Amino acid sequence: MNKKFSFSDNKCFIIAEAGVNHNGDINIAKKLVDEAFRAGADAIKIQTFRAEDLVTKDAPKAEYQKKSVGEGNQYTMLKKLELSFEEHIILKKYCEEKGIMFISTPFDFESVDLLEKIDVPLYKIGSGDLTNLPLLEYIAEKHKPIILSTGMANLGEIEEAIESIFKTKNKDITLLHCTSNYPTSYKDVNLKAMVTMKEAFKLPMGYSDHTIGIEVPIAAVSLGATVIEKHFTLDRCMEGPDHKASLEPYEFEKMVESIRNIEDSMGDGIKQCNKSEENTKLVARKSIVAKEDIKKGEKITYNNIAFKRPGKGLKPKYVYDMIGKVAIKDIKQDEFIQLCDIRQV
Repeated sequence: MNKKFSFSDNKCFIIAEAGVNHNGDINIAKKLVDEAFRAGADAIKIQTFRAEDLVTKDAPKAEYQKKSVGEGNQYTMLKKLELSFEEHIILKKYCEEKGIMFISTPFDFESVDLLEKIDVPLYKIGSGDLTNLPLLEYIAEKHKPIILSTGMANLGEIEEAIESIFKTKNKDITLLHCTSNYPTSYKDVNLKAMVTMKEAFKLPMGYSDHTIGIEVPIAAVSLGATVIEKHFTLDRCMEGPDHKASLEPYEFEKMVESIRNIEDSMGDGIKQCNKSEENTKLVARKSIVAKEDIKKGEKITYNNIAFKRPGKGLKPKYVYDMIGKVAIKDIKQDEFIQLCDIRQV
């Protein structure tokens, strides 16, 4: 069975975005599943499309695609990267056997129907379709959770997309902040926009990362991201449009480990002495002690007291109640001074 998609356990949902990095080969896709599971991802995601339904025959490639796979049109490139309906069934079953969730981004109505037939647990919608309101509504009518990327969009466009989904009575939306450049430079990430979107729309927020490295998704989690999506490949040197902007398995594993460490470190927000600090507190804090031997009847002054570790005695703040009073007994050097050891003159 698929893992239930939920934000209730305060655990970031981490998606290994395999996309088309399987290169149209089901065996490579299975290896990606193996490595994503081993790396600790909650889900592996591919892209579901038919090239003829996605692009015109002469649609130009993006600049990053030209750099990765050379000149030519999108149609020829994408046609080689399709997985059949039967291969979707095989891959989803393989994920279930492994214990990792299988999800996909559909790019057209027929692809949504295909994913419904194999009963995907949720839908991830790519940034390119944020303004494709008919497709958003068609997906929303399936009444499954939606993860919506927002690359290239402004707040007005995001609001229109949300309203379009809400019209279907589907309110289960998580927005992903995203910069649609592959790879994305750090100066173009604008992580603070994720916080702005959360305040504006009052919806769960996540981050879809296209930077080189793992620092930015980790930072996103510290800012409250509940979903992290990161491109994933077996080898960045493989031929294909997205490999160069993807993490290899050992890097993805490190990212997951770092995110889980950040989650553990967030705590409950209550500022108090942690149980693990109690021993250090005793050793590191100071007490009021006799700086030198103090005789009975001698006045307490700043000259004959000191503040020293450990913190077993009176805290230094009580010194104001001591100065000017006299000792009622002999107090040896370094002995803790108690209020019962002194009296008013």
